[in-house]
Amino acid sequence: MGIRRKSRELALQFLFSRDFQEHANTVEAVAADLELFCQLFDVNRKALEYGRHLILGICSNLATVDTLLAAHSHNWRVERMSLVDRNILRIAIFEMRYTDEAPAQVAINEALEIAKRYSVDDSVAFINGILDAVQAAPR
Repeated sequence: MGIRRKSRELALQFLFSRDFQEHANTVEAVAADLELFCQLFDVNRKALEYGRHLILGICSNLATVDTLLAAHSHNWRVERMSLVDRNILRIAIFEMRYTDEAPAQVAINEALEIAKRYSVDDSVAFINGILDAVQAAPR
């Protein structure tokens, strides 16, 4: 498994844990939470740089990312999605719309591979459908 995949998995685990807490999404608060997370869990140090980029970027742009997610997830409210699926989608949408680190198709494929590992079988098609719609939508 590549370092970028490990970074995405780190972001997923951090964002998943953060969904259970009421913390501010300021850069300072997220950075402090990430530092504590790294102290408590065995975090791959090589994966941390890109993982931090994803985490800080998603948290800083959470409202916009969730608006995009809601716009393309017909018949599903964001808050009703499974925490794993919602955060996999957030990571992929952030990569597709806010970074030049990976082409959209790579972000989608990575999201699907992570979903196969961390979510249920039906989630792969669900995630793929939403991400395809996000990719096809005009910017």
